[in-house]
Amino acid sequence: MTAQEAESVRARTRTPRPPAWRGQAPVVAVVALGGALGATARHALALWWPAAPGGFPWATLWTNVAGCAVIGVFMVVITDVWAAHRLVRPFFGTGVLGGFTTFSTYAVDIQKLVDAGHPRTGLAYLAATLLAALTAVWLAMTAARRVLKWRQP
Repeated sequence: MTAQEAESVRARTRTPRPPAWRGQAPVVAVVALGGALGATARHALALWWPAAPGGFPWATLWTNVAGCAVIGVFMVVITDVWAAHRLVRPFFGTGVLGGFTTFSTYAVDIQKLVDAGHPRTGLAYLAATLLAALTAVWLAMTAARRVLKWRQP
C-alpha cells in the first residue's frame, strides 16, 4: 500500500458538532417561559370569570378567540413586516399564545358538559369555539394586512 492509498483509507477527522440540545436549549427555554406566562394569564381569567356547573364556559371560549386573533396579527407582523429575532416566534407564538389558548381546557369543558347531562351545550360550545376562533384568526390577519397596506406610502 502506498502512502497515498494509506492516506485515503485513514478516517477523516471531523470537526466536533455541539450536541443538538445546545442549539435547541434556548428555544425550549423561551417556549417554557412563554407557556408559563400564557397559562398563568389564562388561569387568572378562568378564576375571574368562572363557569357555573353545567353552564357555558365563556372564559375559555373568549380566551381562545382572543388568543387566535392575536396569533393572526402576530403572524402577519413577523412574516410581512418585522424580521424578528429567532426566539420571538417560539416565545410569543408557541409559548405565550400556546399557553394562553387552550385545546385541553376546551376538551375538558366539553367532557364536563356532556357528563353533567348537557350534551347540547357541549356541542354548541364545541362548534362555537371552532367557528369563532377560525373567524378571529382570519379577521385579524385580514385587518392587519389592510392596516399595513394603508400605512404604506
